[in-house]
Amino acid sequence: MKAVVTGGAGFIGSNLTEALLDEGYEVSVIDNLEAGKSANVPLGARFYQTDLRFEENDDTISSALKGADHVFHLAALPRVQPSIEKPLRYHDSNVNATLRILNLSKNAGVKRFIFSSTSAVYGDTNQFPTSESASIDPLSPYGLHKLIGEQYCKLFSAIYDIETVSLRYFNVFGDRMPLEGAYALVMGVFAQQMLKGEPMTIRGDGEQRRDFVHAKDVARANILAATSKKVGKGECINIGSGQNNSVNEIASLMGGETLNIKPVIEPRITLCDSFLAKELLKWESKYTVEDFLPWWMKELGLA
Repeated sequence: MKAVVTGGAGFIGSNLTEALLDEGYEVSVIDNLEAGKSANVPLGARFYQTDLRFEENDDTISSALKGADHVFHLAALPRVQPSIEKPLRYHDSNVNATLRILNLSKNAGVKRFIFSSTSAVYGDTNQFPTSESASIDPLSPYGLHKLIGEQYCKLFSAIYDIETVSLRYFNVFGDRMPLEGAYALVMGVFAQQMLKGEPMTIRGDGEQRRDFVHAKDVARANILAATSKKVGKGECINIGSGQNNSVNEIASLMGGETLNIKPVIEPRITLCDSFLAKELLKWESKYTVEDFLPWWMKELGLA
């Protein structure tokens, strides 16, 4: 089996690439290294450094797609706040690039296209846990861009007969998550601040709660989505742990001084209903924040 992972030099993409290689896949990685690092690409994967946004790269991308059974599209500019600050740039990377790789995948005869979406499509929902039937009301360009990607996948399945499925990730953590920059999760930001001897900055009162799901669990969900006989028509499936932690709880688990700063636009709570993932993919999460953080802090030299 051959797989292509876009964004495979990034945090989640490299974890997925590693898992695919372990499963015996032949894997090609496409990444422009804007958010990823070439060092993240696991040994054994073929690496194409190119940008999905530009038509002049179509030949290179098509070469990577040749003979592929599955395409896992993770390449994106993530995070809510930066998309609010730079909506045009984010639209280009998250919508136009998605349409381009989806169309090229269709032309290459790819069997199934697995799209990485986000729980941000729900916006500030009041349904907890949040199921796929909850109202869709994104609060940011990033959330809207992912929703458009989901809809393109459904259209391509209906019109062009390419199998697609979209996975709505909640907050992903794990090995190789970035410690700084616009793509850093709260744990990464806190760790970087601790490494610099600075207090951990908590936006607002710190009682906003997030459903954290491990990158290895996300990788497993992607592989199951590629092989399940119950999906392929553009289904949207939540991928989360079904439990959440507050930012204050994360800070407490990591230890150290904290400093409260101005809040930003963001959902107050995320909590995943993963019933559909269990039904269609036979998937549920295995790893917890409480298990991961002590090991990770030791790896960083912070414990």
